[in-house]
Amino acid sequence: MPSTDAAVREQYPGIARIARVLRKPPHVVLHRVLTEFNTRIDRYRAPWREHGFDADALFAATEAADIHQLWRRTGDRLHAIPIRPVSARAYDRACPGDHHRILAAADEALARRVNLLGSGPVALGTPIDWHTDFKTGRSWPVDFMRDIDYANLGQPSDVKVPWELSRVQWLMPAGQAYLLTNDERYAEVVRDVLDEWMAANPYAHGVNWACTMEVALRIVTWTWFFHIFNRSRAWADEGFQLRFLRSLFLHGEFTERYIERSDINGNHFTADAVGMVFAGLFFGRGEQASRWANDGWQLLCDELPRQVFADGVNFEASVAYHRLVTELFFLAARYREACGLEVADSYRDRLVAMARFTKAYARPDGTTPLVGDADDARVLPFGGQPIGDHRYLVGLIGVHWHVDDLMEAFDGPRAEVFWTLGPRAAASLPSSPAESQNRSAAFRDAGIFVMRNDCDHVFIDCAPVGTAGRGGHGHNDCLSFEAALDGVQLVSDCGAFVYTASVDERNRFRSTASHNTPQIGDHELNRFIQWDHLWTLHDDARPEVIRWETNRQRDLFVGSHSGYARLEQDLRPIRSIALDHERHRLTITDDIEGDQSHPVSIPLHFAVGVEARRVGDAAVLLTAGTRQFRVTWSSSAEWQVAIESARISPSYGVAMPSSRLVWRRTGPLPVTLIVDIEPVKVDVQ
Repeated sequence: MPSTDAAVREQYPGIARIARVLRKPPHVVLHRVLTEFNTRIDRYRAPWREHGFDADALFAATEAADIHQLWRRTGDRLHAIPIRPVSARAYDRACPGDHHRILAAADEALARRVNLLGSGPVALGTPIDWHTDFKTGRSWPVDFMRDIDYANLGQPSDVKVPWELSRVQWLMPAGQAYLLTNDERYAEVVRDVLDEWMAANPYAHGVNWACTMEVALRIVTWTWFFHIFNRSRAWADEGFQLRFLRSLFLHGEFTERYIERSDINGNHFTADAVGMVFAGLFFGRGEQASRWANDGWQLLCDELPRQVFADGVNFEASVAYHRLVTELFFLAARYREACGLEVADSYRDRLVAMARFTKAYARPDGTTPLVGDADDARVLPFGGQPIGDHRYLVGLIGVHWHVDDLMEAFDGPRAEVFWTLGPRAAASLPSSPAESQNRSAAFRDAGIFVMRNDCDHVFIDCAPVGTAGRGGHGHNDCLSFEAALDGVQLVSDCGAFVYTASVDERNRFRSTASHNTPQIGDHELNRFIQWDHLWTLHDDARPEVIRWETNRQRDLFVGSHSGYARLEQDLRPIRSIALDHERHRLTITDDIEGDQSHPVSIPLHFAVGVEARRVGDAAVLLTAGTRQFRVTWSSSAEWQVAIESARISPSYGVAMPSSRLVWRRTGPLPVTLIVDIEPVKVDVQ
């Protein structure tokens, strides 16, 4: 239940916001003061700006004589993405069969049917209700954006639904289909939907203006739509052209005024800066556009080394957000280069390192670890691969900057590369990866270790809590791991499931108990700050890497953390993970050090589809399709062992039934548990 303080915060959100701001460093407080000043002004200015920013004001701001000149000049400018018609036959040579997927998805867009964030197919109707979570029916008013409680904690609603809907990425297949077919129906539906959005979402009003990141991501999508359709018959009406460019310019203005700056910036700030770069380079002329392009780029150059460790791992402690941030930093650089502007070697090198991390964590089957938060966010999603397939990043960055080891490692669908860099780039990728690419790797700056060979893949998290100790999109997962052995995914993280849609589920999925790491009693390894702080954690579990060895026969990791030292000074879990490359055997040794008596639980969460069955006092048989694996452990008399139900969230809003194996013990410490997982050999008759 919410505390009295929480009730006060709910009743007086402005006071709570001021209290949080005053705890920040002086430069952040100053920025927040200026933002609040803008807010007070815009409460009265926004309606005037919406109606007063007329054609003459737009032309003056962009140094254009009229709509014809502005539309033509903007259409002639280069874009981050090469946009040209392509035949289905040529596309099939690069991406066999994918044009059928695009046309089917485009037909769904024509019918205004979407499937977002686990909703299942939903018919949006005409006009679209942009302010409602169609999964629950909860709506938000079209009030001034700072007056809207979009989190709405305690209510079964999810603001991500109208936000995701308003990103209009679900319309992108219509743009691709237009380039494949030149069918004006696709231009018409995108025009009509954007016109509806502009009519229903006046400047700075409504839930879709309540988060600047959403505004910034729309800038990226809308600029792409413009370059697809600007010469179509459906987009030839001057009234629509003026409405579209006015709204897009105001998006850029809003992003600059309400950029989400803090003392520690994350992906929201990065997205805002990318939105500024795109808006500035898109319009090209005028004082504001020049400032957006230059200031946005400088912010990205400053933030890249702050948000991404030298070894290429994003500091938010989430594999899914590593993908999103890589896309953001890359697409802004790609746009600058397309416009003939410089990108520093240091910027490029850090992105190459990010792609190398992706190369290490992406499994050969296209799946990725479910570590940290995930909300299915993309910047420009062109491909039809599953949401967890990040392999295209390796190809994108490898081809664009001619990085041999990335190009040689690429394996997977080429659609993202084709639509982002063009057919020649997609054709330059090898048909199969080099055999020597499946190597173990340590990312020591971030605290991530990957054991791998052609058949096994073990992802180990010995990282600090995310976002420089704030929590952010990181979970209570220090010393947790995922494991695929002999080509079969066995041990999985539980994922993230939802954010504000359910406080209980949000906290459950990021809790220690939902990860494959030892837990003392019911204590969190990083304490929750309070029930409604959904993106913050105490920085308790300081990780320590004790040993890392890798060779052809065996990989060995040994690590620990200080998360339970507050309970007892010498209370520490020390975990060893060893992979036998030849036998595909994984050995996990947990030494729980301490002097007192504590309850200990050590869970293993199994991937969806893996069935677990006891076959003795100290053995469990795992069945995955036609394959079987045996789990055995030491000291069976000391531990109570149970197979329990669990849930795995492979994507946002989706939770699938699974199972977990849990060892429990109460008694004096120290204690040791050794667990082996290996394939069951099948005799061939």
